[in-house]
Amino acid sequence: MPNKRNHLKDSTSVITVRINDDLNKIIEKTCKKLGITKASLIRSYLEMSKYLIKQKNSLKSLNDRDFIIVKRNYLRKLIEKSEEEEQIRLGDKIARFINDLARIDGKLKDIDYKLDMCDNFGFFPKFIDTENYILISKKFGPRKFVEAFIWRLYDKPDFKLTWIKSKIETQSKIKSNYKKLVQPIERSSSHYSFEFAKVSDKESE
Repeated sequence: MPNKRNHLKDSTSVITVRINDDLNKIIEKTCKKLGITKASLIRSYLEMSKYLIKQKNSLKSLNDRDFIIVKRNYLRKLIEKSEEEEQIRLGDKIARFINDLARIDGKLKDIDYKLDMCDNFGFFPKFIDTENYILISKKFGPRKFVEAFIWRLYDKPDFKLTWIKSKIETQSKIKSNYKKLVQPIERSSSHYSFEFAKVSDKESE
């Protein structure tokens, strides 16, 4: 039987980085605020290199697209003020971006991997319930934005612009088509969930 301690040692690496005193004080202050060790804080920042690149004056994705940092609350309010058709377009665009990043690593079909990215980018916490349904926090954005996002995350065809509340409520054919394909279900009062949005047993392990 292989030695477990040796196996763990072989699967990790140690790096030494010299930083100035000002940065060290900021790190120590942050650690105290979060109640974690310096090693844990540094490790969490280093793990972000799986998803983005920090350059001197910019943050970039792995496919060289620029990032900016905005308050999540502010972004959500902007989305909520948009017409539902525009919410759909925006949800689709953001999910396409996640898909593009996953494609770089050959993981376009790996929903679990893409959920990790959503979690690390601060979109919404990765939450999979006991029956493997993905639960998306309602704080992420309004319903149509989230529906279009998760629909594209599963690499499905275009989310129909006719699947908006006013048409679903007044046109039975559209309502029937929407319910058949999007399949919204209620599994948590504080989350959105959909019948198609699940992970496989293998992914949830």
